[in-house]
Amino acid sequence: MAAHILRLRVALLFGALRGDRGHVTRMVIGLLVLVGGIAAASWALLSLRDAEADVVLAITVLGGSAVTLGFALAPLIGGAHDPLDPRRFTVLGLGGGRLAAVLAMVGFISIPALSLLVLAVCAAIVWSDHGAPWIASAVGAILGVATCVLLARVCMALGSLFLRHRRSRELSGLFVLVVLVVVIPVGVFLASLEWHGSVPSQLLQAASTLAVTPLGAAWAFPGLIAEGDDSAWMSLLVAVGTIVVLGAMWAWLVHRILTTTERPAPERERGGLGWFGVAPGTPGGAISGRSLMYWFRDRRYIVNVLVIPVAAAITVVPLLIAGVPPEIVALVPVPFAALFLGWLPHNDVAYDSTALWMHVATGVRGWSDRIGRLVPVLLVGLPLLAVAVPVAISLHGRWALLPALAGICLSLFLCGLGLSSIASVVAPYAVSRPGESPFQHPPRIGAGAGLSQGLVMVGSIVLSAPALWWGWIALTRDIDAAMLALWGGLAIGLVVLILGVVIGSFVFERRGGRLMEFAEST
Repeated sequence: MAAHILRLRVALLFGALRGDRGHVTRMVIGLLVLVGGIAAASWALLSLRDAEADVVLAITVLGGSAVTLGFALAPLIGGAHDPLDPRRFTVLGLGGGRLAAVLAMVGFISIPALSLLVLAVCAAIVWSDHGAPWIASAVGAILGVATCVLLARVCMALGSLFLRHRRSRELSGLFVLVVLVVVIPVGVFLASLEWHGSVPSQLLQAASTLAVTPLGAAWAFPGLIAEGDDSAWMSLLVAVGTIVVLGAMWAWLVHRILTTTERPAPERERGGLGWFGVAPGTPGGAISGRSLMYWFRDRRYIVNVLVIPVAAAITVVPLLIAGVPPEIVALVPVPFAALFLGWLPHNDVAYDSTALWMHVATGVRGWSDRIGRLVPVLLVGLPLLAVAVPVAISLHGRWALLPALAGICLSLFLCGLGLSSIASVVAPYAVSRPGESPFQHPPRIGAGAGLSQGLVMVGSIVLSAPALWWGWIALTRDIDAAMLALWGGLAIGLVVLILGVVIGSFVFERRGGRLMEFAEST
């Protein structure tokens, strides 16, 4: 049976070259481009045989980690049908364990895996020339390729189970957003480095960190052995453990796929449900889907989001006029943006207008309402901060402050979300109605509007005071306080967010009637 599946896999590879003339031409051109790219990458790797060991270690670990991450993300983003889906082989009568093992081995017979194998062999040759035993070089190459192949199989199986009928432009946009959140900060970081003919210390530190993670452990093992580093065995342990965990996950997923029935998508879903097709089929998922539609289509929400970077940038002008050094001023706008992002949903219930009756009439639990409303601002705020923080640090010029700024921003953002979850049900105030101009003021607002806004903002700053203080110490005196600001700010923000959601949920369930009365009267 294993040989039969292998023949089927090889036939599928050659079958891609069959078809009409246009299809065959495109496939041949693509293969030629791929072969050219692999040849260029192999030549670049082999040219490192005369380079310093730390240069080779940084390139192989960082490059290998990026390739491993790509093998994980590509199946989720691409959404292609898996030719090795376990359901296609149920007629062969193989057990779950045997089928998982056979499909894992056959997974090595693919163009991406074979291309990666060529690069891994080149890396092994380079490390052998730098003094690594050939056994260690071969083990590193095999573990690296096996990690990528198993990771691709696991992610493709997860996509088959949970994302098969939820593919939409919204979901693809989320995956692309995740990639951008990773790529843009890394690009800013690399662009800020000063090479001076040698590998920057930041890259060496990043490589040493990745060397003990599942992404880079296998690729780092031969290099650490060549340098006589004691952490080589830790990398080997992590790499082997990763293979074991991925193998167990793959076996479980194969069993799950074989014992569940694939439900075809109804014809009515062909038009797409937008964010409702992406969100889980729960009350909280429905609220998050509706909130996402509002956030990306309602002019009132869009204007609020667009005002944030403008308001944050305005804070730069008076500081520069007052003579504050530009490298210090560069750190100010991002915490302000984090504060405003956390403040945004403080009156979210009012924007529902009379649509709030759906929540009250159907008996939606408070935590479903509170969490569902936070999903849009989290999807907007976290990527924005993930990009803005590295940019601000690159303008400042001292990357050691990155943890401190990240901790401050997380604390302000999460504390704002927690307090907003309470304020939006305790003290909502009138806003412009749906369809009206976002700059149109309602007939009555009342003093509660300013009080609600001020309490959320001031409360976020007060609760984030420890993170702000640790960040100031890291900036002026002791850089070691940067990590304290990161973890302290994250802990404070999470505690306030959880307490805010719990309290807001309780108040929402107790004040449902009054909230409905407020929505009908404004």
